[in-house]
Amino acid sequence: MIPRIYIPGDSGALALGAEKVAKAIAGELAERGIEAKIVRNGSRGAYFLEPMVEVATANGRVAYGPVKPSDVKSLFDGGFLTGGHHKRWLGTPDKIPFLAKQTRLTFARCGVTDPLSLESYKKHGGLNGLTNALALTPADIVAQVTESGLRGRGGAGFPTGIKWKTVLDTAGDRKYIVCNADEGDSGTFADRMIMEGDPFVLIEGMTIAGIATGATKGFVYVRSEYPHAVAVMNKAVEVARKAGVLGASVLGSPYAFDMEIRVGAGAYVCGEETALLDSLEGKRGMVRAKPPLPAHKGLFGKPTVINNVISLASVPVIMDKGAAFYKDFGMGRSRGTIPIQIAGNVKYAGLFEAAFGMTLGEIIDDIGGGTATGRPVKAVQVGGPLGAYFPRALFDTPFDYEAFAAKDGLIGHAGIVVFDDTADMLKQARFAMEFCAIESCGKCTPCRIGSTRGVETIDRIVAGIEPEKNLALVTDLCNTMKFGSLCALGGFTPYPVMSSITHFPDDFKPAPVRVAAE
Repeated sequence: MIPRIYIPGDSGALALGAEKVAKAIAGELAERGIEAKIVRNGSRGAYFLEPMVEVATANGRVAYGPVKPSDVKSLFDGGFLTGGHHKRWLGTPDKIPFLAKQTRLTFARCGVTDPLSLESYKKHGGLNGLTNALALTPADIVAQVTESGLRGRGGAGFPTGIKWKTVLDTAGDRKYIVCNADEGDSGTFADRMIMEGDPFVLIEGMTIAGIATGATKGFVYVRSEYPHAVAVMNKAVEVARKAGVLGASVLGSPYAFDMEIRVGAGAYVCGEETALLDSLEGKRGMVRAKPPLPAHKGLFGKPTVINNVISLASVPVIMDKGAAFYKDFGMGRSRGTIPIQIAGNVKYAGLFEAAFGMTLGEIIDDIGGGTATGRPVKAVQVGGPLGAYFPRALFDTPFDYEAFAAKDGLIGHAGIVVFDDTADMLKQARFAMEFCAIESCGKCTPCRIGSTRGVETIDRIVAGIEPEKNLALVTDLCNTMKFGSLCALGGFTPYPVMSSITHFPDDFKPAPVRVAAE
């Protein structure tokens, strides 16, 4: 049997040197005259171990990492093609603590299969959900998704089934499925991992959505900073089309569904669904007033489902295992699993898929291992640049939409960025306002003007000019932005600003006082 060597080819692994490792292994194979197949799989998400190389042996796959090009010769000398021990030896991938503790449903195939092999996808349960869906009526599919409790994983947490039912029940000569892959939040990479490591699960989920709602065309809107994801998705769509998964007759059924990949121009606001629609239509990405809702009048004025990558990629497992199976995971109104992305100043950075309900402290301390610097954790920001900063006093908060909202926070896209005790929260508050000012589409005054005035006011606090008066002004600005902005960009910018002021008041004291306190 020809040995199979798995070397991740996704962006995260490539950034950590996977391409150099792949070339070194290919060179060593040639020099030693060994015939082997190199598979460029996706990453399993344990980025602190990347590049992680795996070898298929008679006793299953064995992992090594993080591998450097200088390790390659000694790996071969140590018999790594048969799972031989080496200083980089990690053993069975599934038993690596970071991976073993996870509940992988949506990401079950990431890092396991060849991303562009439909046969590999099917061998690991792929297309089971679509096959089951084709045996049901559209209304039954929508009922399954509704019953599962799946909510939008892009940040809003809106029930997916309700959105689908609205589009199903809305008359239209043409309907669309739009996948929001404009993953712009800091510390997030789950969408990218799916697109680069298991693209067929997204294609399958979108196809099921099309059948369920009567849509025949889908678009994946990917941010321009994701060239590898765009390339993999385009290839995967071609493979799916040739295999009859996409096209005029989905898997030989009466249903038609096809899709295209579209690339955005890098505007953060285009992650908002209506601005995304404008961008897809070739316009400048600007937020639309609602109503009408996109489900009634969306892309090109037609009924449109807009879902995040993870929402759509979670549908196949629901249709395969059943709504009750999926709903059994989680807590409260937050059902199923969530891909938590742990980043920033953290020891074990990566993607951790788990059922809703873990506390923030468990995620940071037990899974993430604390800070990479070894210093105390000062704050964590959950939910991207618009998320609140939580101090250690709030680390008992369960990872749950309602639990976070009760603490004036948001889960968003489930990205977590960790900061140690050297972080200056006054600077972080200023950054939030500046980010909003730069990324605002400019359509509404509270966001466009409020954020600019916010930067100016915080600069006066930094300069020690009437700090108490200006702190009150920042608070007033935040209230105006929160309740007066047209979309979440202006509406949620107050979360990081106000949480910084509330939980880290010492960082907002005039400089002499702050120096004395230190």
